[in-house]
Amino acid sequence: MAVKYIPYYPDTIEGQAILDNFVRTRRMLKYRDNDKAIERIKRGMPLYEMEKQETVGDNKNENLIIRGECLSACAYLKEQGKTVDLVYIDPPFASGADYAKKVYIRRNPKVAEAIAKVETEEELKDDDLKAFEEKMYGDVWDKEKYLNWMYENLMAIKSVMSETASIYVHLDWHIVHYVKILMDEVFGEDNFRNDISWHYSGWNKKLKTSFEKRHDTILYYCADDEGENFNSYFEQWESEEEYVKRRKQKPLIDTDGRRYVLSDAGNGNRVKRYLDEAIREGVVIDDVWDLDKMNNSANEAVDYTTQKPEALLERIIKASSNEGMTVADFFGGSGVTAAVAAKLGRKFIHCDVGINSIQTARDRLITNKAAFDILEIKDGVSLYRNPMQTMDKLKLLIPGLCNQDSLDKFWEGAIISSKEGTIPVYIPNLMDSSTKLLDIVLMNRILREAMPDLPDDTRRVIVYYIDITDRTEIEKFIVDNNNTLIDVELRDLKEILDEVVVEDYAEFAVSEYKPKSEVFQNGFKVEILRFASDRVQRKIEEYNQKGQVNILRGEDQQEDGSSKKEKKFKPITISETGLELIEHISLDCTATEGVWHSDSEIKIDKLGYVIKNGTKTKDFWDGCVYCENKPLRIKIRNICGDETINMVE
Repeated sequence: MAVKYIPYYPDTIEGQAILDNFVRTRRMLKYRDNDKAIERIKRGMPLYEMEKQETVGDNKNENLIIRGECLSACAYLKEQGKTVDLVYIDPPFASGADYAKKVYIRRNPKVAEAIAKVETEEELKDDDLKAFEEKMYGDVWDKEKYLNWMYENLMAIKSVMSETASIYVHLDWHIVHYVKILMDEVFGEDNFRNDISWHYSGWNKKLKTSFEKRHDTILYYCADDEGENFNSYFEQWESEEEYVKRRKQKPLIDTDGRRYVLSDAGNGNRVKRYLDEAIREGVVIDDVWDLDKMNNSANEAVDYTTQKPEALLERIIKASSNEGMTVADFFGGSGVTAAVAAKLGRKFIHCDVGINSIQTARDRLITNKAAFDILEIKDGVSLYRNPMQTMDKLKLLIPGLCNQDSLDKFWEGAIISSKEGTIPVYIPNLMDSSTKLLDIVLMNRILREAMPDLPDDTRRVIVYYIDITDRTEIEKFIVDNNNTLIDVELRDLKEILDEVVVEDYAEFAVSEYKPKSEVFQNGFKVEILRFASDRVQRKIEEYNQKGQVNILRGEDQQEDGSSKKEKKFKPITISETGLELIEHISLDCTATEGVWHSDSEIKIDKLGYVIKNGTKTKDFWDGCVYCENKPLRIKIRNICGDETINMVE
């Protein structure tokens, strides 16, 4: 359970419940659960124990990477008395899409050097690498749940914003208009500053029913109109010729030889605008930003599906913060906000619930030589990579659970019993924090709305929970309010969640080592002899089976019957050593338990090159990790992001 609940800021919104006073919106949405959001606001933000996982550098600025949900992260920050000066969030867009990550098989270090001799770097293309896809998260919401979820998150974020803080919320056409109403409620209409259109280039498409959608929207608000922090932002012209081209005027030459154009002074008169002065002053940025989208081949690319370009965040951070201020991103994704904040001399807080986000941000910041702590919120949920994959795992771990199309989507599925027939099963949605706590409000919904619609022959339902207000109180409420003949069985989901994470196997050897080119003269070598991951191997088997099925179905054929030679399916094979499944190795030479200290680490990129202690090299991995002092622990991360710690004897 939560340690306690931290009040939101400043208190519950009075007289303007979520979207409730907008008649036009109430007609559009069946806003059944807006009272539930208000009840949760009254209860407060759940505060859980926070565990420090790793410290990188001296971290004098108290920079943070937090694995956990926005609400719990804000509860922790508020309890610690920490405030933020700028917030940028890029939450799900309620687009109805599932997002996946491409997972690349690394090159076997035993043959990497031989391959390098016959391949040039240009030939090491992504298409030629063995890879499969993994679900990152599902952006599938109905408007009601999404807006309630966003409302609580915005309220939580406001709780930790300083009086001079600003917030930028990045969305697109799917949901931005509704969120604009929420932002007006939470931050006040008077504190609205800009509706920024981020326009980007893309492929030209011939659409039959609409113009092509080629921009995102960023809503910009300040926390308090009295103390807003904003820096006028100018963009430098590349040259006088670029300035003239944009003005669409032919430059004139003054008597002293200086070039100028005529500009409207606002009173009907025309004044000289000298080009050399215009270039120095630059042009004021407006609310339409023409910036390129993230190019996967760019140097800053980190293979993260929803990654945003650094130029976008640089503009926001420079405009609404100063050096030494704290910049926070509570849906941190690829870590671009934290990375740019660190480069610009700001403090940063990166928060995300997915382990791939935490790892991507961590590795990115280490490359930038930033210092930070990694914290994990201990909310009782042992997540497997991310909430979406954890949900899929849970369905496999509950004995007998299967999909049941005849049941309402409220139920995750059912268990078929020879004695009791169909037993509907409710599982909290790990992608929706509002369902984690089983309280009177949720139990009442189960009793009054979900259970009466079940088939007449239903005898029992199973309700799983992660957190519960008071089990005795809930059981009494069930007895007093259950008007059906169906029994309700409560089960703690944490007992199953503990089985979700299964460790990988690694066999390695440690020996003393005298390096020729290392900074240290004597040290240790850790050689990875064998690595096995059942979880990754199963994904590879699924990929291979799917490919074989497609071949049998003829989906690798052209319409004329000829084969698609360039896309012919190639099954993924792994060597006996399994070293191709390793992405990252870290050695702790400082402690045998507790907070992790990475005294030496390597990361193998998708092309097989080694990134050593954050520095990119053109060396292929040789299967070893080197360090100055004797290693005490070794942490190995597989290509899907699962980490396993082994003690070094």
